[in-house]
Amino acid sequence: MPEWLEAGLWGLVAGGALVVGAAVAWSVRVPARWIAMIMAFGAGVLISALSFELMDEAERAGGLVPAAAGFVAGACAYVAANALLARHGARHRKRSGDQQPSEADVQGSGAAIAIGALLDGVPESVVLGLSLVGGGKIGLAVLAAVFISNVPEGLSSAAGMKRAGRGARYVFGIWGGIALASGLAALLGNLTMQSASPAVTAVIMGVAAGAILAMVADTMIPEAFERAHTLTGLITTIGFLAAFAVERLAE
Repeated sequence: MPEWLEAGLWGLVAGGALVVGAAVAWSVRVPARWIAMIMAFGAGVLISALSFELMDEAERAGGLVPAAAGFVAGACAYVAANALLARHGARHRKRSGDQQPSEADVQGSGAAIAIGALLDGVPESVVLGLSLVGGGKIGLAVLAAVFISNVPEGLSSAAGMKRAGRGARYVFGIWGGIALASGLAALLGNLTMQSASPAVTAVIMGVAAGAILAMVADTMIPEAFERAHTLTGLITTIGFLAAFAVERLAE
């Protein structure tokens, strides 16, 4: 199988977790507290993966300065884009309660939520594609982190969409489209980085890591803490440790 195609398929698998989460939320009423605890676990998993699989590898590949520059740039880009989308109704796109606005409440909020979901998912998928460049193997810890975190993201956001009055066609259209976009992002990430220098690779991985960390802090942890309260820190720690163990055992 061509390397770029394998990258695209892994990206699609990781993005497909969003559809799984959305399907659960649509068919079963999951208690908000459970959603929050799963979200906290997913946040810990992502923080672990970006620490050991992204920033560590970026620094080893191209040095501290390119990795750090990319890290800050990724966080700044995400925060700026997220702030813009929040002004158009996407601030609470991962919330499972009544915080999400309907289209009647905020015109264009549906499109903003869709773009926001895409913004959240693309950096993770690009990293999956990068991990296969040059005949490498898929980063098991990153794949597990993205998949595990995507399930509660899809679950929580879809529950909020349903409460806001959006229909099944819209909800599953959004998450199905994001899953396809995740596969495409992984594919393109692999193709475009085939001949990249170590410094450029470090910058790109740093950008992805910074964007993911900003996303976790801005969207996942607030949703988790609102419902899980004092358990959030403990569950996030368990998620971090689980991903760390997977990364070490996979070596």
